[in-house]
Amino acid sequence: MNKTFGERIAEKRKSKGYTQEQLAEMVGVSAQAVSKWENDISCPDIMTLPTLAQKLGCTVDELLSGRQSAPQPTIVPEENRKPFEQMMLKIVVNSNDGDRVNVNLPLPLLQVLLNSGVDVSAFGGKGSLDNLNIDWNAIMLLIENGTIGKLVEVTSADGDIVEIVVE
Repeated sequence: MNKTFGERIAEKRKSKGYTQEQLAEMVGVSAQAVSKWENDISCPDIMTLPTLAQKLGCTVDELLSGRQSAPQPTIVPEENRKPFEQMMLKIVVNSNDGDRVNVNLPLPLLQVLLNSGVDVSAFGGKGSLDNLNIDWNAIMLLIENGTIGKLVEVTSADGDIVEIVVE
């Protein structure tokens, strides 16, 4: 079930450990305003949304739509990295004609596929990755050096969107 806008605000506020009063003070409104937002009685002013999203640790788009955005690329220090065996490569393709493809590949499997010469571009569906000329070995090198997050985001002339994320 999709959460309402107010439910998303309340969930994010609680996950940050803020009271309604604390959040209200941070964004410059009354606690009653926050209560009305969370109960879907009213909505924040459009000028308040960027500050609200920032204080809740998300994007305005995530707050409004409920869709989580992929984290931006980050280099994780070696001592804080997940073991390679537990990491995942995610390919998301949203085509302009409504098709959606989600592929989750464990990195060890991706490494085996690359080493055996399999064309990984086929995993995006409908040839969506064919024209991107992605250097998969360069992607693996970035990952081995600690890069995680959204590594590739492309919107084609046809409106197709492709994202490659490492978690």
